[in-house]
Amino acid sequence: MKRTPLNKRKTTQRKPKKPTMVASTRKSKKKQGKSFLKTLKYVVLLSVTVVILAVGYHYRNGVLYYLGFTTSKNIDTLTKEERKIADLRIYDIVGRHSDKIFGIDVSHYQGEINWKELQQAEEQFPLHFIFIRATAGKDKTDTKFAENWKRSKQNGYLRGAYHYYRPDENSMAQANNFIATVKLAEGDLPPVLDIERLPNKQSMDSLKIGLQRWLDRVEAHYDVAPIIYSGESFYTDFLKEEFSDYKLWIANYSFFKDRIRDEWLFWQFTDKAQIKGINGNVDVNIYNGNLEELTGMLILDSGN
Repeated sequence: MKRTPLNKRKTTQRKPKKPTMVASTRKSKKKQGKSFLKTLKYVVLLSVTVVILAVGYHYRNGVLYYLGFTTSKNIDTLTKEERKIADLRIYDIVGRHSDKIFGIDVSHYQGEINWKELQQAEEQFPLHFIFIRATAGKDKTDTKFAENWKRSKQNGYLRGAYHYYRPDENSMAQANNFIATVKLAEGDLPPVLDIERLPNKQSMDSLKIGLQRWLDRVEAHYDVAPIIYSGESFYTDFLKEEFSDYKLWIANYSFFKDRIRDEWLFWQFTDKAQIKGINGNVDVNIYNGNLEELTGMLILDSGN
């Protein structure tokens, strides 16, 4: 066979490949992906804007309060933004309840209270009552109770004492601990049972029996029905059915809750308030009525 020299062989030029369907699809998907991300970005920005406007509208009654007040420079674990939001909500709720009465609750966690500064703070945050933790469980006494109990009355506040209930401890021993510690006098608020936790070592039925025994024992001693303090969800889920006859002090810090409910005697609406005279955060409460109505529920006479 006669071979053709290499330099004389015909070469076939390859024509450019036309874009395949796969490549075209990939480009289309990339464009769609970029378009989706761009749309998503706008949606997120729009959502954030709507949320900011919603917050502003929701707390519109508190904006002027917030701009007109300055918080005290107390120890605070919140960031600046968290503090702004907390203050805004607090003053918004204060503005919505200008016809109600406000107070705080304290324990040893608030440390040493500067009562003079606390009195001065009332120009911004009018306070009329203070609930003070007296006891916890079967044998604990709050280390600041005696001082806070005495000084609150000396400084003109209506005072009340509460017991922190420990679910797995004997209910009668807990009631006796409270009774031995708290000597209620004329002009004091009714005693309070603080129940917030589920039991670990007993059933819910046993817990409810224990709570009722505590309430009965304390009521028999002071001749006045105690108030029940609890979180709204805890009360609704576990206590409402059996203890609906008792007056309620409810804790609810929800962003969406801005009005006290008719069935609540007291509403603890924040645990993040800062008030002059108290280091760190403190709980603030609303009484569901005016000062005349609050004084009407005070103990008239007690030898206990």
